[in-house]
Amino acid sequence: MPQIKEITVNQLNTAEFIKDKAAEISRIVGSGVAINALSGGVDSSAVTMLGHKALGTRLKTYFIDNGIMRDGEPQWIVSVFKKLGVNVEIVDAQDAFFGALKGVIDPEEKREAITQTFYKKVFGKLVKESGAKYLLQGTILTDVDETVAGIKRQHNVFEQLGIDPQEAFGYKIIEPLVQLRKDGVRKVAEAAGLPASIYKRMPFPGPALAARVVGEATRERIALVRKATSILEQELLPVKAFQYMAILHNDRVTGMRDNKREFGQQIEIRCWDSVDARQARPTQLPFTMLEKLANRLVTEVPGVVSVTYNIASKPPSTMEAI
Repeated sequence: MPQIKEITVNQLNTAEFIKDKAAEISRIVGSGVAINALSGGVDSSAVTMLGHKALGTRLKTYFIDNGIMRDGEPQWIVSVFKKLGVNVEIVDAQDAFFGALKGVIDPEEKREAITQTFYKKVFGKLVKESGAKYLLQGTILTDVDETVAGIKRQHNVFEQLGIDPQEAFGYKIIEPLVQLRKDGVRKVAEAAGLPASIYKRMPFPGPALAARVVGEATRERIALVRKATSILEQELLPVKAFQYMAILHNDRVTGMRDNKREFGQQIEIRCWDSVDARQARPTQLPFTMLEKLANRLVTEVPGVVSVTYNIASKPPSTMEAI
């Protein structure tokens, strides 16, 4: 397993890093074409800007609409990058992803289903159509650490597990951010010209909202957690937390509505204070804020009768539920 030399945020010279990585991408790709998937997170956004600086229009950037993203995400991301001179094409792949997730309950099997659909089916097709031999992606050091340690398989880690993407998928992967952690990536994203709405954005998992549905991630269950996520992000916007999320549990619980018994859904709220996601503590949110959140969730999200708040630190907990 190759050793990765970490560049800490204190060691990072952003101007030098951007210059070096753009030159490296240009050297590897040569006169060819590279592609990348832009999710709108800080990692994929930073790597898109590095690729754009290195290759210009020879970087083909796609937003894969997998049906498991936040509300309005594709259109918003495309508009942000259009202002920066980067053309982003939306690819509708919802049927492919929901087809792969059908009947899948185990967390690792869900991640693997998303990984295989993304890299083999969706991107395999785009690679053939574009003629690209390289995929530029925003893997960071924490992704590698968690995967190698067996904490959870990150969707974008291959070489460190002995998987050859060229052999498995038909293209090579370039990972210019792999020496950095999240705090360093934010600095690079800001220096690369991205707006604060992107470089200050909280982390969002590669498997997207499927990582926030315990059990099968159907269209209907994703729609519930998407609505809960919108409410959470509205109410917690003033909170200076590292990350927060709404999780839809698989077990149903007994509730009451209109003086009748309702066997309903339960939502778990998680909110974290952290620097680099390796360790985290639950944010001590005011109880009045939690009450307001709970009231909105049980009122506005169909079928929800129970709302809980996670108070276990990482470790032994993890940021995401699955």
